[in-house]
Amino acid sequence: MNLWILTEERPKKEVVVILLEKYLQDRNISCFVDTIRIIPILQDIIFTFKYEVIGFKTPKINNIYIKIISSKSSFVDYLVFESIECPTDKMTPLYAIEETKTDDKESRNTGVYQRCSKFVYVDFFYPNISKIMLYSLQIEQKKEATLTYIFGTKMLKTLGVEILGKEGIDDEKYNAFESVDALIALKNSMPETKNGVSVKLTKTLDSIEISAKLEKSGRLASDPSIGMTTIMSACLRKLGWDKDIVITQHNLPNQRSVGKNNKFIQIANKLHIKLKDLEVPSVTQHSSYWKYDTTGEKIGTIFLDIVVDEFSNGFTIYHNHAGCERGYFLTQNGEKLAIKKYTNRVKYKAGDKSKIIALPDLVLKDEEEKLIINIEGEMYKNSKVGIEQLKGFDAFEELYISHYYPNYNIQRTVVLYGSEDRKKPIGKISFVLTTQGKILISATAPKLFITSFKNILSYWR
Repeated sequence: MNLWILTEERPKKEVVVILLEKYLQDRNISCFVDTIRIIPILQDIIFTFKYEVIGFKTPKINNIYIKIISSKSSFVDYLVFESIECPTDKMTPLYAIEETKTDDKESRNTGVYQRCSKFVYVDFFYPNISKIMLYSLQIEQKKEATLTYIFGTKMLKTLGVEILGKEGIDDEKYNAFESVDALIALKNSMPETKNGVSVKLTKTLDSIEISAKLEKSGRLASDPSIGMTTIMSACLRKLGWDKDIVITQHNLPNQRSVGKNNKFIQIANKLHIKLKDLEVPSVTQHSSYWKYDTTGEKIGTIFLDIVVDEFSNGFTIYHNHAGCERGYFLTQNGEKLAIKKYTNRVKYKAGDKSKIIALPDLVLKDEEEKLIINIEGEMYKNSKVGIEQLKGFDAFEELYISHYYPNYNIQRTVVLYGSEDRKKPIGKISFVLTTQGKILISATAPKLFITSFKNILSYWR
């Protein structure tokens, strides 16, 4: 049997190890694990858009493969399948895993609520699979958990989500809720919001009202609130509440602001959640939960990221692959920094959009050349857009690269995916991955690129 890991993210070795250990433990399988590597699979020097995990040995698993996928709405970070052949969207996975680097030391809402709706949504497609929240924390865990984290964790456990990577999670204060009233009592005991709408639950004979602001920029788009209200609603249903659930104080100005088919609407239809004074549009559930990604710009930057990681002495110090979670910036002394969103938040909120920090998709360090490579990823058809976006990295380089790597030169370059043209790139474009998997490198590409691709071609010859 083969294991297949399908993901929208840049696959990481530390996550693969945890998933392998989980699978082995659940099935009581012995395995010898050496150094885990993720290797892009090439055939006749052409990338197959498939990765292989090597560095383990067990008679129960032939191979572990990884493929990049995409989804229409609210997808978990990883699905794991057991299959000889490449999985299809009609097959049922073993695990659905959501990974977060965020502790409530950084953000209470993002660490729990913002990701919770993914477990609610995946349950509509695969109701009986194992669901896992994986904390792969990059900074020290907060010693005293906030009430927000305790409440969110209890809700996850109520829905049967297993939590990995967090200390002290077996403490009884994190036990699943046993009743609707217990959930309401804990939520209502939490401090009120100083600015905005405090989330409170009001229970009557016929309904439970949840006060929560769902509006952002004039439409239904507040991810933390969507996550919070949907998982609370899912827990209320799981605990036996079969009457109305109504979101009040949502701040949505009119019916048009609700939208027609966002993730909240999808979940609200399944859980029968209502919006006070507005209608929840009736929608048909998406026919499939995921599909193989063949059109995303991140296909090229993730491929480059992994090739450099496995086949050179270079190192990734930051990644923000399109549609993926934002990484931390790695300094020379090994410190991991969360990147600020603005050079001046007050001025940005007042309307000065130049104060936002434009982020590259990938930043690589070449120690031998004393060079930091600042990379913008784009689709081939948008190559001119990618070149133009290179001009916007001044703030990022000043605040992070130049500050933490003062003795390094910086090179900005564009990496493309999606071309059917086999001509080598020129100018600001240093690497192109074609739709057929052909690897095209500019003659002026960074030496790190040339060395990495030379080494992977030698590996597969």
